[in-house]
Amino acid sequence: MTEPFRPAGEGLRTRLFQIIFESDTPLAKGFDIALIVTILASVLVVMLDSVDHLSAAHGEWFYWLEWGFTIVFTIELLVRIYILDKPLRYLRSFYGMIDLVAILPTWLMLLVPGTQTLVIVRLLRVLRIFRVLRLMQFVGEGRLLVGALKNSVRQIFLFLFTVFLLVTLFAALVYMIEPAEAGFTSIPMAIYWAIVTLTTVGYGDIVPITPLGQAISTLVMLIGYSIIAVPTGVFSAEVIRSIRADRYSDQACPGCGHDRHEKRALYCLKCGTWLDEETQDPNRPLENGKR
Repeated sequence: MTEPFRPAGEGLRTRLFQIIFESDTPLAKGFDIALIVTILASVLVVMLDSVDHLSAAHGEWFYWLEWGFTIVFTIELLVRIYILDKPLRYLRSFYGMIDLVAILPTWLMLLVPGTQTLVIVRLLRVLRIFRVLRLMQFVGEGRLLVGALKNSVRQIFLFLFTVFLLVTLFAALVYMIEPAEAGFTSIPMAIYWAIVTLTTVGYGDIVPITPLGQAISTLVMLIGYSIIAVPTGVFSAEVIRSIRADRYSDQACPGCGHDRHEKRALYCLKCGTWLDEETQDPNRPLENGKR
């Protein structure tokens, strides 16, 4: 488990630590909300600056606003480093790296022009809203989904490998059938067409012109519709399995043998037997003055 961050000393550092790293007080919540609003505003400035006519009309404003945001975030990061007893450990943490990367592009702009667009990474700092609004229960749900994805990696990989084989096979067939004038100038180009057709995207930049090629295209599209639910089904099954494993226990009831109880259950749902065999049922009637 990650060791919590601690202030470097008493007094001002402790007070600043409570405001910046905690969210239990109105002042700390206000700081975090103001920080998130500032982050969103800085990202909005970068987006607007990428629009040509807005950049031409208000480019100087955007330039100075970006530097203003960068200076604010730089000061904030320096204060975070100042108040912590182990600042390097914070810089190596997820939020620490995001805070550092959020300000580097603008400073690098002095040496490498064009890097300012990378400040869009500041949007990741909005993840702090989970701490502000105390939505950390969603972290547990996210871990459940990640765990389900890890458990289904092999099935999904096998599925993707099979799809790649089908794509290569159909691409080779169409490459042999279709003339180069239709756009099928190579097997890799035909593979591109097969992927676009299998996923039913249909850009239309490469289209079979022979009846046989069009028939193969129809078959590929039908296969695409039929297999699109396979990875979804695999992942959904793993999610359900993870939910059951997280919620239910495999402990069998000592009375009737039923083994699908919620982990917080004290008594069997079917026969009412006390489930914990290592302790006595507190509601069990007294026998000879003993439970």
